[in-house]
Amino acid sequence: MAQIPLLQLSGISLTFGGDPVFDSLDLVVQERDRVALVGRNGSGKSTLLTLINGTMKPDSGQVLTRGRIAGLIATGAGFHPQLSGRDNIYLNAAVFGLTEEETKDRFDDIAGFADIGRHLDSPVGNYSSGMSSRLGFAIAINVDCDIFLADELLAVGDKPFKRKCMAKMEEVRDSGRTLFYVSHAAGSVRRMCDRVLVLENGRLGFDGDVDEGIKYLHYDSDDENNDDDELGADV
Repeated sequence: MAQIPLLQLSGISLTFGGDPVFDSLDLVVQERDRVALVGRNGSGKSTLLTLINGTMKPDSGQVLTRGRIAGLIATGAGFHPQLSGRDNIYLNAAVFGLTEEETKDRFDDIAGFADIGRHLDSPVGNYSSGMSSRLGFAIAINVDCDIFLADELLAVGDKPFKRKCMAKMEEVRDSGRTLFYVSHAAGSVRRMCDRVLVLENGRLGFDGDVDEGIKYLHYDSDDENNDDDELGADV
């Protein structure tokens, strides 16, 4: 019996302001795939993630998914700026499908990982981008899911927090969950993924081996020991 894909996009087309973003895009992803989604700025990487998690609909085509989807697509996405970080934990967790009781059970882990101290009781609208990212990632990583979406989530924050995030992402990678990982950093793509998708001119320009995908976009660097590259910051 053929394996049922965890994610299937068929004939996806999308236009913004008269400009085409995707043109009849097809994609199949199976359980346990660890996919790097790469491409030049403006190629549609973040937009594709919003289609996958259901917050945006294509003009035409079909997006089929199985299971719960979680992750961090944009810093502060889903937060109410006038509510405290504490209240936003419950609000954001509910968006991911957690019950109030489930959130209570995980609250200490979320707050501890975010490590924003007294700011947890301050309005999120007063947070820096780094603080919003810390809280958003802490919530998302504590959601049991089948597909985890990570959109350049390590591009903000200090190095200790980036290292903590990367260690947690490695747990996601090794847990068997399907991973979509957007990054411009060759080192973190090699570290996290076993498949590379390159978005190019509204279509998949490349779908295959990680090293070949990195070469395709010329992301391979002479300095493989660069900290920012390894930790996933933009290059």
